[in-house]
Amino acid sequence: MTSQILIVEDDPALSQMLAMHFEDVGLSVTCAPNCESGLEQARARRFDLVLLDQRLPDGRGSDMITELLGRDPELPVIMMTGQHDLELAIEAIKDGAADFVHKPIKVEELEASVERLLRQRAAAQQAAAPEMPPADHPRHLIGRSDAMLAVSKTIALSARSSATVLISGESGTGKEVVARLIHQHSGRTGPFVAVNCAAIVETLLESELFGHEKGAFTGAQARKEGKFEQARDGTLFLDEIGELAPALQAKLLRALQERRFERVGGNQPIATNARVVAATNRDLLAEAAAGRFREDLVYRLRVIQIQVPPLRARREDIPPLVEGLLTRIAERLDRPRLRIAETALSELCEHDWPGNVRELENLLTQAAVQARHGLITSDLLGLDPRAERPAEGRGIAGSVDLAAPPNEALVLRTLDAVEAEHVQRVLDYTKGHKGHTCEILGISRPALDRKIDKYSLRVPRR
Repeated sequence: MTSQILIVEDDPALSQMLAMHFEDVGLSVTCAPNCESGLEQARARRFDLVLLDQRLPDGRGSDMITELLGRDPELPVIMMTGQHDLELAIEAIKDGAADFVHKPIKVEELEASVERLLRQRAAAQQAAAPEMPPADHPRHLIGRSDAMLAVSKTIALSARSSATVLISGESGTGKEVVARLIHQHSGRTGPFVAVNCAAIVETLLESELFGHEKGAFTGAQARKEGKFEQARDGTLFLDEIGELAPALQAKLLRALQERRFERVGGNQPIATNARVVAATNRDLLAEAAAGRFREDLVYRLRVIQIQVPPLRARREDIPPLVEGLLTRIAERLDRPRLRIAETALSELCEHDWPGNVRELENLLTQAAVQARHGLITSDLLGLDPRAERPAEGRGIAGSVDLAAPPNEALVLRTLDAVEAEHVQRVLDYTKGHKGHTCEILGISRPALDRKIDKYSLRVPRR
């Protein structure tokens, strides 16, 4: 039986183009130019899928979704929007849409989504599968890239689930922001409780996670609730999960499997309904292959996986990120509105950002403190608009000069050289304060000390 789709779009050229395309692939298409006409069509006949424009002459397309899904709760709706705004785009999923696409429409991408949703609808009707509740709408993500749209969509679709989530990505990409968004829109009534597994020594981390009984060890003068108990009815965020010691990996695996645990020094099982979200900048399967992480725990943690892209892989997000960060920095510094010169913004867009969004925010903060009249210029950023050169006097080898016109030698550097320069820059910025340096870099104190030794870095004296 031919699938019936409804296209609600006020642009006649786009509507006709989509109708012709989907008719050519064997679908039956009905078109409507506005909300009223679209609802009349939906009341008169049954459709298998709806393509719905967000902005229509007589209202918002999202306003139609309530009635459409009220008549057919399993009806897949694809929202089409001309605005590259993550909040507006994800609003479609909050309202109950199954997917969203941006204009100008990429027909191949849209066709793949239509085919997938029609196939899922057919399978659901055949198996009488239960309906998944609509996901909520994540806020405060900034970006317009396809990669960040994919992250936003996964957040929206997974928020109401109780499944564990593993967030992967380089340091500074915003993994905790993603975790907080998942919690914010999960519908859970309990708190968001965060634990940095790399910042707490192994001997204390077990007690931090699971709590302890009085007298369990020297200094345990009273019973203490752990983070699992504190996160009841909420979300437990385990940052830098790759740093977890083997013994704790086993205990965490058991807690996730059995949904219960015991305090240190106790023998009474305690039930937990905390949702666990973990984050790492490591490849945990590679760590498992090397014998440093339990493979069964990897699969238990990554029931849902979200990969947060590095900033260099989504350069189109840098301008809106800079705008959002400058607003936040101005509020934090109690400054008037901050602006950035066009040449300075261009340099930011060209930089590779080994420290990702965290590095960008710290650099903008440093520049904002020095900015006159609220204008951030290139000289305040300290970025070389040409190819960057290796740091001098830091014991880093491996730079390569490629053939180039005179006085325009292109310098390519190893990852170690890039990392060394960035760590040194942060050490200089914090005036050698290792605690602040670790916070900015998102690493533990032992990891910082190893990098200082490895690269023979200079630690300024305060």
